[in-house]
Amino acid sequence: MSLLDVFIRKRKSENGNSSVIENTYEYCPRCDANLTLQKGYSNELPYWSCRGCGEMLINPEIDVEDDISWICDGCGCMLNIQDEFSSDCGKWKCTKCGFVNKIDESEMYLSEDEFQQSLHNPYKGLSDAEVLELSIYEEIDTIGGRSDIILVKNRENEELYVKKILKDYDLSVYRHLQENSVAFMPRLVGLFEGNNNLVIVEEYIEGRSLSEILSDECLSIECAIDIAKCLCKILIELHGKKIIHRDIKPSNIIIGNDGKPYLLDISVAKWYKPEEVEDTKLYGTLYYAAPEQFGYGFSASSEKTDIYAVGILLNVMITGKLPKEERVTGAVWNIIEKCISLEPEKRYSSAELIDALERIG
Repeated sequence: MSLLDVFIRKRKSENGNSSVIENTYEYCPRCDANLTLQKGYSNELPYWSCRGCGEMLINPEIDVEDDISWICDGCGCMLNIQDEFSSDCGKWKCTKCGFVNKIDESEMYLSEDEFQQSLHNPYKGLSDAEVLELSIYEEIDTIGGRSDIILVKNRENEELYVKKILKDYDLSVYRHLQENSVAFMPRLVGLFEGNNNLVIVEEYIEGRSLSEILSDECLSIECAIDIAKCLCKILIELHGKKIIHRDIKPSNIIIGNDGKPYLLDISVAKWYKPEEVEDTKLYGTLYYAAPEQFGYGFSASSEKTDIYAVGILLNVMITGKLPKEERVTGAVWNIIEKCISLEPEKRYSSAELIDALERIG
């Protein structure tokens, strides 16, 4: 990024014998764009990316040792102005936010556009071997219209898989489930962590999502109970590994071509730690997430958190609506009501919920 002085043009008007500066504008020396009119611009900033051409402009008042502007990837602060910074230090811990930045010429960009493109490159930071391994998978189409979830085909064996690009994740959970798969959850085929995100390749489950099915019609009580019991069996195995799913909802459940339900998407899953008093990151889907997932409670997420979502789901499968809109009647509601108790300790365990559901049909 070149060190380019911003130059100033002044329009003056005569007032007797004195000159009065009416307007002072600052322009980009590359594209002649008016910087003063660009939103957020101030000539007191240490650097500015011209909105017209993307050129990185270093404030000429800033004393830097070379013509390169090093920007923190954590907070966007200019590193050059931090005490004791050196462009040949290899790594630098930002004194403002604490993010450790790689100081390397391979991380230099000629414009803001080029920098933004690098931020969205899912393969940035992967080794050549990892990129080669990923190239085996031919992209077929996006899933659900989402650019970060892609149906792919293995060029060697013609089998279909799903490729996901994740920004938020717990890599240790993914690695554990890759080595210790759970029945009726997609098998993880590959994990590739770069600088920007985690790319995963997982088994493709053929079938229809429960959200698609429910958009056509509600389920019978018997069918809904069967699905809930199957989910509980999956959760027994998942919870046995001390992992909480935290995002059980219709779009994350596939009814496979074999007629059996499969639980998808562990992107917000976390380890169960009984000593935690609250979740460090608050994730979940509105209406299906238990109160403790949003910080409304006296404990962190636990196995009972997933039971809350199963209770909401059971009501939605039968009525097509959330419990606050329309409740299931009879014995099923008594079970749902216990599942969605605001106090986690009053909810069923997965095994207890199976027993309760079997008693009513």
